Amino acid sequence: MRKLDTRPTSLYSQGMRRGRHAAAGTDLSPGVEDRLVATASELFYREGIRAVGIQRVIEEAGVAKASLYAHFESKDELVAACLDQRICKWRAHVDAHLEQSPLDARGKLLTLFDLEVEWIRGPEFRGCPAQAVGTEIADPAHPAKRVMAGHRRWLHDLVTTLAREAGLQPLDAVVGALIVLYDGASAAALVDGNAEMASHARWAVERVIDASRSRSAPRTRRVAHSRRRRT
Repeated sequence: MRKLDTRPTSLYSQGMRRGRHAAAGTDLSPGVEDRLVATASELFYREGIRAVGIQRVIEEAGVAKASLYAHFESKDELVAACLDQRICKWRAHVDAHLEQSPLDARGKLLTLFDLEVEWIRGPEFRGCPAQAVGTEIADPAHPAKRVMAGHRRWLHDLVTTLAREAGLQPLDAVVGALIVLYDGASAAALVDGNAEMASHARWAVERVIDASRSRSAPRTRRVAHSRRRRT
């Protein structure tokens, strides 16, 4: 399997924010930015983006308002940075497990869902951050939407690569089904307040994979048999 790209996808880590001219005395140190993102990320994830105002973030992070706006031009940009940070951590977590795994493509697909089950069962689970952004933010031009789009491309690419390597057919339909199960696991677990919904999704994933492999195997045998007859 090709090495997965776990580099940050957007605003927070790649410097896509527009330049700023800090006021005198403004703290531009990386530690302040990290503290702002960590504080805001926790508040947004736990309570919701719209429910948490900038003043609350400033107070809990223990920074001056000028310092916040030296790093982020708006709340929208801060939201995007928080989502980017969470996504990058998840991608690095998945990548570390898959790159070090001796499993085949089928096993790695199941590992992806095992990691999701583990996350959903954790005490800090409050739903998928990307799904929350999609629910709370309607503006397609919002910077967090670009972060989310990058994450979705990564997920689709990962599942497609593994499904192709595993020989699953029909590829597009299988990939679509697996992604629906991936998204549905966290959504159902949150709505029902039941982490076992993720385990149910994992159960279905294994059966989709194995059914898709068994569909392609007879076709391979028939081709080989036909070639032997011609020779």
